[in-house]
Formats: sequence, C-alpha cells, structure tokens
Amino acid sequence: MFQSSSIERLLHFLERSPTAWHATAGMIERFEAAGFEHLEETERWSLRPGGRYYCTRNGSALVAFQLPESEPLSLRIMGAHTDSPMLRIKREGLLKGPDWLRLGVEVYGGALLAPWFDRDLGIAGRVHVRTREGRLAPRLLDIDRAMAVIPSLAIHLDREANQGRAINAQTQMSPVLYQSDSDENVSSLEQLIEQWLREQHAGDDFESVVDFELGFYDVQPPARVGMNGEMLSGARLDNLLSCFCSMEALIDSDHRQGALLIANDHEEIGSGSSSGAQGTFLGDVLGRLAEYEAGSEGRLEECRVRMIQRSRLISCDNAHARHPAWPDKHDAQHAPQLNGGPVIKVNSSQRYATNSATGALFRDICREAGVPVQTFVSRADMPCGSTIGPLTATTTGLPTLDIGLAQWAMHSIRETSGAMDPDYLIRALTAFCNRSYLD
Repeated sequence: MFQSSSIERLLHFLERSPTAWHATAGMIERFEAAGFEHLEETERWSLRPGGRYYCTRNGSALVAFQLPESEPLSLRIMGAHTDSPMLRIKREGLLKGPDWLRLGVEVYGGALLAPWFDRDLGIAGRVHVRTREGRLAPRLLDIDRAMAVIPSLAIHLDREANQGRAINAQTQMSPVLYQSDSDENVSSLEQLIEQWLREQHAGDDFESVVDFELGFYDVQPPARVGMNGEMLSGARLDNLLSCFCSMEALIDSDHRQGALLIANDHEEIGSGSSSGAQGTFLGDVLGRLAEYEAGSEGRLEECRVRMIQRSRLISCDNAHARHPAWPDKHDAQHAPQLNGGPVIKVNSSQRYATNSATGALFRDICREAGVPVQTFVSRADMPCGSTIGPLTATTTGLPTLDIGLAQWAMHSIRETSGAMDPDYLIRALTAFCNRSYLD
C-alpha cells in the first residue's frame, strides 16, 4: 500500500471540517501551532521581515502569509476555497407531520442530490448566541452522529426510479429527524439547537440562540479505498484537498520567500460575498502589504502595482478525472487520471485563468520538484465550469493559473480522488513557495 506522511493528517482534517467554519478553525489551529501570528482586520498591522501571520473574515475565509527577510516583496500566492455543496437548514425549518418531524432545507451550491438519500446525516455549522452579559457571540456546532436520514421511496412504489426520475428539493429532500408523539414538545428549531449546543459545549453559560447557519453532512469518515489503498474517498474533497495541500506547503516551505494562502468562502455559489473571491478580502490584505513595503517612503499605489506584477497566483480547485464508465465525457487527449499528478486547467474563453506564461511556470516547477503534471481541456461540445482563478485575476490583476487534483463524483455527498496526488501537489506547491524567481 502507498504510504504517505500527510495522508493521516489529511483524513483528520477532512473529518473535522464538516463546514467552511470548521475547516477555517482547523487551519487556524494548524497555523498557530506552526508559529503564525493572528492579525485583526480592524487593527493597524505591525509587520516585521520574516514574520508569519494570518487573518480571517466571517470565520469561514482565511489568509495566511509569510514575509521575506529582504525586499522587494513578491508573493507566491495559493488560492483555494473552504465551502462545498450541502443541504442548509431553513430558518423556520421545522416540518411537523402526523408521525415524523423533518427539517426543511435549501440546496447550497450545485449538489448532486441522488447520493444524499439513505445516508447517515449529522448537523454542523455556526450558531450565534446571546451571552449572559447581553453580547452576541458565535459558536461552532458539530453533531457528528447519525441524527437524520432522507429515505428513498421503494422501487415497488416507483417502478421508474431507475429510469432517471427527477428529484424535487422542496418536497423530497427534507431529512427525517425523529418520530413524534404526544409527549414531544418542540416549539421551535432554536429550542432544538439550544439543546444540542448545551450538550456539546458543557458549561457554556449562554442565554439563548439568536440565529444560525446549519446544514446536514454525511458522518461516514473519509477512508483509503482500493485493494492497494490507491484511492481516497470522502466528503468535501472539493475543495478541502486544495486547502490542506496549500496549508501544508506554506508551513513546510523554507520561509525565505514571500508566500500567501487565500482560502475563500462561497465559491460554490458564485463567490459574490465579502469573504468570496469577488469580495475585497485578498485585495485588502495586499493593500496592507503594499503599505508595509512602501514604509516611510510613500508611493503606496506604485508599490502595490509593482508588488502584484512581481507576484503569481496558483488557483487550486479540483479537476474532473476521466471516469471509467463514462470516458466519452472527456476530450481523449485531455483526460486526467487519479494519481497522475496535478492538473493544469485550460480554457480559451478564460473560464480558467491559465495562459502560456503561467502554465509554463507551473510545468517548470513540477519538473524541478519531480512531480508529474496533467492537462485538462473540456470537450468543445460541452460547457466549461469555472473557479476563483479568473475572479481573483480580474479583481487584483495578479498573473494567475488554475490547477487542481483529479477526482470523480464532484459535488456528490462523497467524492473520490487518488491517494498519491495530495503528496504530489504539496511537493509542487512547496517548490513554488521556495522558488526565488517567478518569471
């Protein structure tokens, strides 16, 4: 079986990251253990050469960076996103029937719905409470046991089920929470959430639940799969694989060069938020770093422009591997394989931001690191997806390319990737962070 020093850490990270807030909290823990210092967005930053720092926005997006010992500042930037498709619980979500209590949901992102049926579902997300002092404060919630299920309709009652039946997210996707009877007295969803919070945060002296952002997730842990353990199966590989590999690379780098990781939220719903790639998070941080570089000499805008043009962004988001049952869904010459190394994603209409200059840079980095590299281009008769790369390039002006690890079943409740590929990507991104020149 293929052995990797990072696989166990990856599995642990995936299992502890049911939502973007939990993924961000896990990354904070890892960065702080590696010596990164927390910066508040609302305060003036006092930075020093060679320093390592991080800041967050909305609790679900993170920027971590290191400064070189000497000027001028150029940044090796890695971009990823923390969110994944899921079923979000509606604000007034209690659905009381004659026999069962269900929770109404709305679909977050482009979820593949069929695999959600008959799964053991937990509940996780962020809750805002009122403390005894009257302040509002966030709490993370993760009920990591089988709390609910979305039962399929038996084939006997739907003989056409295997002929491509449509799924109605409003009427058919509400998870069943418990069997109700006359003794049950649940008046509100807040009452249930307060009960779960008090179970999970024993001794937390909050007064009441005020608001929440919660959703369902599959509690089955990620695992190595295959006779030789050559596959990795789990939830939210898109895009926590990229978050993990970028984090490992930044921590493992030699600290000599300027390097930065931006992990945005809300990519799955278009990135249009304060913590998404269309927001100002990365631009605000780059502005602070331009101030640091300008120092007492001024010329802030000139420093910012020059710093951005000296920097490069690798946007990391997973790619579609050639499926063994549907090989015709790929261009035969551009069909990435699991365990074939990172995939450079190219699109002539700039749905991916890669061009020949940025693509050549990454190919050269992979060559130096001894990492295989693949290329993905969509079939000419199929639409192409997109990711944070073009959005970030547009809002910042950073020279950018899009890459990712190959996977099957993207946006399913459980996805599959190659067990060797995370190490390949960590090696390539670490070499990128260590590279002394970017042209």
